[in-house]
Amino acid sequence: MKSKKTAKLVVALAATAALVSACSGDRSGDAVVPGSGDSGATTSSASATGQKFGTLDSPCGEGDAKGATDQGVTDTDIKIGYGDDRGYAKSPGLNKEMSDAVSAMIDWCNEQGGINGRKIVGTDYDAAMTQANSVMQEACRSQFMMVGHGFAMDQTSEQTRVACNMAAVPGFTVSPDAANGPMTYQGVPFPVDIANASAWFQMGEMHPDLKNDFTLVGSTMPTIITSLTKTRSLAEAAGFNLKDCGVTLNYEGEASYVPFAEKIKACGAKGLWTSRSPVPAEFNFFKAVDQVGVDPIIFGEATWYANAVQSFNKDTGLLDNLNAGMTFQMLENDNVPAVKQYKDLVTAQGGKTALLGMQSTSSFLLWATAAKECGSDLTRQCMIDELSQIHEWDGGGLHAPSDPGKNVPAECGLVVKIKGADYSQAFPADSGEFKCDAQYLVKTDKSTWGTELNADRISTKYLNPNVITPKA
Repeated sequence: MKSKKTAKLVVALAATAALVSACSGDRSGDAVVPGSGDSGATTSSASATGQKFGTLDSPCGEGDAKGATDQGVTDTDIKIGYGDDRGYAKSPGLNKEMSDAVSAMIDWCNEQGGINGRKIVGTDYDAAMTQANSVMQEACRSQFMMVGHGFAMDQTSEQTRVACNMAAVPGFTVSPDAANGPMTYQGVPFPVDIANASAWFQMGEMHPDLKNDFTLVGSTMPTIITSLTKTRSLAEAAGFNLKDCGVTLNYEGEASYVPFAEKIKACGAKGLWTSRSPVPAEFNFFKAVDQVGVDPIIFGEATWYANAVQSFNKDTGLLDNLNAGMTFQMLENDNVPAVKQYKDLVTAQGGKTALLGMQSTSSFLLWATAAKECGSDLTRQCMIDELSQIHEWDGGGLHAPSDPGKNVPAECGLVVKIKGADYSQAFPADSGEFKCDAQYLVKTDKSTWGTELNADRISTKYLNPNVITPKA
């Protein structure tokens, strides 16, 4: 994509989950795509069924694939695990849209004949925030792969996953070791060493007068602490000189948010960035900000493009200054075939539609596309080989093109806003378009990675001699 070009929007930001880390960038903003220019097929042969998902030929269909080629694979079935944190007591239903999406996609694929004739058998796991490792231990005993899942505390399960060679195509990752983990490929990559900084650059275009007046709202949760360190570098790369207002909120909640809001007021901040998701505690904080007479621009990740935000703001209007950076198409854009198809499939099953659901859908399709190519030789080794060769991927039109094979994000973005309960596009000006710029894709400072990477940009923390790597 060309620098400073506004193009038709195919999709929105890698919506992170409850605590997804934001990547940082150096001040130069130089593009750092490894092997930029390499081409890789997003699809191969045409769909055997003639069906499509958006612009993508369906990878599903009848076939004569045979053999118990790997754990979870038989002549007739392929077992995959997926899941979310919907059982988290402090935020019931957290990221349930991810499991709803994968469940719908499994049914869609099986109705066409599965993958080369093998039906997909899914196991839906609930990590409930604190049970990610228990989930992974169970998956290690029976599943072929994990697909389209997202666990906010994935740092607790990564060692187990790597030790049992559980290859994965997650909907999102949070911890540094998972984001650049071995045997992991994502439809929407979110590595620790390369970041899409479009949101901050675009915020700078929208509010050039506020570049000295933004502050980051801190948290006690380790993953958010890491995220904010990177976000600070990201903002600085886009020309922001952030204020340090000394506000750090307990992730489990505060008895009163008024003292923290008073700090914001005394600091003179006119813009607030939050790396948290839209949960009741966060809403209480913004109520306190309003109570002390502060009316800031609110800025966050794509998790703030959510039903919970609409419900809260419809009644209060306290988030009418909210902006969220995205690289996904808005759910309102039914004119985009992939978006409409995703919504139709999920709602037909009574499921919840949301940005993270589209993210899981993209990862499922990425997994299925690679699985189709493996044919009867459906092994984790073959999957790693195939996934590593996919270098341009947009989920059939759900999001801006990324490079899953090399774990490189898109270099495009847009910003959405909300008024009452209605979202609309804030930047670029034309709805259904997003802006691409080479400077949006930046290299992060090594001090913010939170892990050591090898020459292949893989986290070394849990590497062992048995890890599956792509064959030349």
